[in-house]
Amino acid sequence: MSGRGKKQAVAGKTGAAVKQSKSARAGLQFPVGRVYRLLKRGNYADRIGLGAAIYLGAVLEYLSAEILELAGNAARENKKARILPRHIQLAVRSDDELNKLFSCVTIAQGGVMPKILSQLLPRKTPKDSAPSQEKAGSQ
Repeated sequence: MSGRGKKQAVAGKTGAAVKQSKSARAGLQFPVGRVYRLLKRGNYADRIGLGAAIYLGAVLEYLSAEILELAGNAARENKKARILPRHIQLAVRSDDELNKLFSCVTIAQGGVMPKILSQLLPRKTPKDSAPSQEKAGSQ
């Protein structure tokens, strides 16, 4: 008996409340306690309220979920089961708001967006366009 570990609350006792984390009380997956600790250690202000940590945790969770959803769609389009940095890059750069948020961010192993300049594409000659017009006119 080392005395380590959490004690379980006995159901028969009155007043024995089950401990809930700040994240569980806020209904979040992100660690509110850790965000609160980092905000306090960061010396951003003299006083930091718990509501600020909850709000920041909710914002971070929402952004992460949004990026992961778009990256998952990009991975599925490329017939992959695992999200790679390339899929995150494609997801972020294809979304206008996320692209603006991550405008100064370089994603390692992300590559570049596929784009072919119009000057590099082969030019259509009058011979290529003429048969399609003749066929449409003869019908």
